[in-house]
Amino acid sequence: MIKTSSKNKANCQIQLLPHENILPNPNQPRVRFDYNELEGLAVSVRTNGMLQPINVRKRTDGKYELISGERRLRAARMVGMTKLPCVVMDVSDEQSALFAIIENVQRQNLDFFEEAEALATLVSEYRMSQDELCKKLGKAQSTLSNKLRLLKLSEEMRYKISRAGLSERHARALLSLEDEVQRARALSIIIDRHLTVNESETLIEQMLRKNEAPKRQILKGFKDIRIFINTLNNAVDTIR
Repeated sequence: MIKTSSKNKANCQIQLLPHENILPNPNQPRVRFDYNELEGLAVSVRTNGMLQPINVRKRTDGKYELISGERRLRAARMVGMTKLPCVVMDVSDEQSALFAIIENVQRQNLDFFEEAEALATLVSEYRMSQDELCKKLGKAQSTLSNKLRLLKLSEEMRYKISRAGLSERHARALLSLEDEVQRARALSIIIDRHLTVNESETLIEQMLRKNEAPKRQILKGFKDIRIFINTLNNAVDTIR
């Protein structure tokens, strides 16, 4: 339902559009919005007006779809603005999704899990290679890989990590544990004891060492059995 041209150029014209004609961006990477931040932005909009227009693109049904500026749109609606200054752009689905991510990443408004999910969407749904995405976002390959690895954690664990206010490094440390039960146990300890990143990494290293101990014992036992069997074989050869 989106009207786009083959060149996908932005016309960069500012128009005043009725707020009810602006629909949400289906690729909006932000899921959670801080009400206190929105309220503060709303006070600023009420006092100073909307200093920066929001970006939209026109649909074939005459309405508009938001590209970026979700927080500004919500704040404007909170103060009762009926018409909003908008830059109407002519861009593709892929570009719209990319612009939404770039704006949020540059403003550092995204939760790291939200960012990872948005990046994964660009890779999977829009067939963007990781190398291409790195160039567009100005990120190193290792940074992008680490972001995408976060999605290996279950949705429940991601929710608990975000709710507890833990950092991305906390989340990456948990990925060292391959067993889901142990990850859950480690996360519970980290949250209950308010462990720092370094303390969490130390805890997980200890858990990994405990996991290795039984393996070493099994290997040692296997080695001892092989020696015993070799000894028996030698004894049989001697008897023969």
